[in-house]
Amino acid sequence: MKFTAQQIANILTGSITGNPDVEVSDFSKIEEGRPGTLTFLANPKYEAYIYDTKADIVLVNNDFVPSKEIRATLIKVTNAYAALAMLMNQVDQLKPKKRGIEPAACIASSAVVGENCYVGSMAYIGAHTTIGRNCQIYPHAYIGDNVTIGDDSVVYPHVAIYDYCVIGRNCILHAGSVIGSDGFGFAPEGEEYRKIPQLGNVVLEDGVEIGANTTIDRAVMGSTMIRKGVKLDNLIQIAHNVEVGENTVMAAQSGVAGSTKVGSNCMLGGQVGLAGHLKIVDQVKFGAQAGVHRSIEKPGVYIGTPVQPVRDFYRNFAYANQLPELERKIRRLQKEIEELKNIK
Repeated sequence: MKFTAQQIANILTGSITGNPDVEVSDFSKIEEGRPGTLTFLANPKYEAYIYDTKADIVLVNNDFVPSKEIRATLIKVTNAYAALAMLMNQVDQLKPKKRGIEPAACIASSAVVGENCYVGSMAYIGAHTTIGRNCQIYPHAYIGDNVTIGDDSVVYPHVAIYDYCVIGRNCILHAGSVIGSDGFGFAPEGEEYRKIPQLGNVVLEDGVEIGANTTIDRAVMGSTMIRKGVKLDNLIQIAHNVEVGENTVMAAQSGVAGSTKVGSNCMLGGQVGLAGHLKIVDQVKFGAQAGVHRSIEKPGVYIGTPVQPVRDFYRNFAYANQLPELERKIRRLQKEIEELKNIK
């Protein structure tokens, strides 16, 4: 499907510099721009590419001022990156969606599947489970007993949703993710460990997206809670009885240990590790590989292991770089002191 620059500008409420009739039918990166595609410039580091890109339309911020002539048509918007996301979402919504239940799907007689759903071959839906309207359940997905899935949610292949878990509306669960597996609960008895039954569940509120091969453990009692709008990357571990606040995002290979409460609008970089039974307030950002062993009571940016405010980290890092020279000075002073003692 093709769109003109004018049509795109109307969708994004943007202004055009260049040919309003130029047409595009795909997207491309600005450094790899191709004719017939739309790209964007949000990071000033990539400005050099805009002057040579072969893409026909470029989304730019309103305050962008070119330093030389640009061949492409520009569409100026408030936030080019956000506008691109909105436009790509619009295009995605236009894609035809599968409907109907394929013959090899296994659905319990007591399960309820809403209108306009798709259930692929070899997908399993357990007893007393309810699937909302317009859902997409792809082949080889496993949905256990007494599960609830809200309208317009997508469950990709090889997702496993254990019994009694609750998935909200407009959620996306990518391939291989596991929702509701047992938490890591064992009681020591002498030299052995006795398993503690995990009797709770997992609740994903509306608009949550779970990356591929991410695992979220069911609670011992009550619920492991993933609040509205949370976005989890691939290969993340969320332990039992954790709560993740609204609109928090986590990058790949992060892990949150049991019973930790993460606030709203937090950001975790890749490989961040949070110890158990902590409380993280709203609006906290952890840099990649941060090791968090204590509760965080003030919003801000934290990095390092053990984690510390970013300014403290860089100041301490600068001091650490001076340690070799400080050691040499101390050795000289010690030698001078010994020489002075010998003079007496």
